[in-house]
Amino acid sequence: MEAKKLSDLEPKSVFTYFEKLCSIPHGSGNTKQISDYIVSFAKEHGIRYVQDEMNNVLLFGEGTCGMEDHEPVIIQGHIDMVCDKDADCPIDMDKEGLDVTHDGQWVFAKGTTLGGDNGIAVAYAMALLTDKAIPHPPLEVILTVDEETGMYGAGSVDLSSLKSRRMLNLDCEEEGVFTVSCAGGARANLLLPVTRRAVYGPCVKLTVEGLQGGHSGVEIHKSRANANKVMGEFLSRVQALMPVCITKLQGGAKDNAIPHSCEATLVALGMYIERINEVAAQLQKEIREQYDEPNAIIRGDDVDALGGNALTTECSAKVIALLNAAPNGIEVWSKDIDGLVQTSLNLGVVTLDDELSLSWATRSCVNAERDALAEKLKALANFHDARLEVSGVYPAWEYKKDSILRDTLVKTYTEMYSKAPEIVAIHAGLECGILSEKLPGLDCVAMGPDMQDIHTTRERLNIASTKRTWEFIQAVLKAL
Repeated sequence: MEAKKLSDLEPKSVFTYFEKLCSIPHGSGNTKQISDYIVSFAKEHGIRYVQDEMNNVLLFGEGTCGMEDHEPVIIQGHIDMVCDKDADCPIDMDKEGLDVTHDGQWVFAKGTTLGGDNGIAVAYAMALLTDKAIPHPPLEVILTVDEETGMYGAGSVDLSSLKSRRMLNLDCEEEGVFTVSCAGGARANLLLPVTRRAVYGPCVKLTVEGLQGGHSGVEIHKSRANANKVMGEFLSRVQALMPVCITKLQGGAKDNAIPHSCEATLVALGMYIERINEVAAQLQKEIREQYDEPNAIIRGDDVDALGGNALTTECSAKVIALLNAAPNGIEVWSKDIDGLVQTSLNLGVVTLDDELSLSWATRSCVNAERDALAEKLKALANFHDARLEVSGVYPAWEYKKDSILRDTLVKTYTEMYSKAPEIVAIHAGLECGILSEKLPGLDCVAMGPDMQDIHTTRERLNIASTKRTWEFIQAVLKAL
């Protein structure tokens, strides 16, 4: 497919900036280059800016069209993205930009995640700051880093220079749905020491792949299997037939993404590949039946090697037991809001080197339950003689009963589209909770254009929705 320029799409300014952002590597933890680009943009257009050591950027735009003296409005998003790619994709996402194109309806990146979450927010902000014909109050733009790995940018950014207490967060993926509350969360990493020795015998690679994956907050309630947990069951069934010595184990890429694949290599002492694939075929059948995973692939393959530096059978058994005991998925449903997940955790990454590492994204709209999850994982670690590290703790964003901003958005949307928007609380994490603590009294609503399958290589941004959302943002700013 020939790449099509996004700058040919409408709104032209928004898509032009978005295309430029996509050309710059900006995965979480790799944001210096894109942060510097935004600073260069600010210098070029005479926009006051602040860039901190974390690479967060604040931008300050003057009001336009007679609105210079109005109360400022905050526009907020994050500049990092989840980097994931297909196995056959040659792009080095640490060093290269994305291969972005469109089909007339959707914008997507070939072979990789798109980063519409949350590059589109940055593009909207840049377009607003440079178009003096758009009526809007003074703008205070907050662009944070490392949101996807624990909201570290939001946690560190200094907002003492901001005057506004009204904020549009543009980090949502469904047009016409306004988010007014979200879960808090944390990152938990369990580390188990392992014992290796030289082991001689036939080697086998176990593979779990073809799962849907997805966002661990937005899609945790959907019937999607976790590849790391499936691998735990696969290993357990193989081990039940005979002792095994694990050499390699790797599943998932991000703790906040439901893992779609996992691989393990082991020395199977006396095990025939035919027996392993009988186990694999039965487990594959079960996963396809129990989950919405019609493309799940589970198999074993011979490896051209005889032995290696493997875990002992005892240590392998302990790793398998821990992987199967590791909690994952929904813990508590909300009693107040139908269909809302209140507390969950996602076993997003499993790696094996000198230690076994299990990494979770934990979420809850009740801070006490978020903390209880950490205690639960700590007890699991202690039982298995492992240790637990908790980081990136962020608070829940609580619902604000009286909100002038929310009322303005609802009124504007209803007038524009002759229907009321949907007001929701979500289980995914947003930076609004952290920023609300830094800006007491903050009145905030989160919104955005239609996107699908964020955090996966199927991620897509709807073109028509991007245009409508752009028009709606302008209408809201004019109304304010």
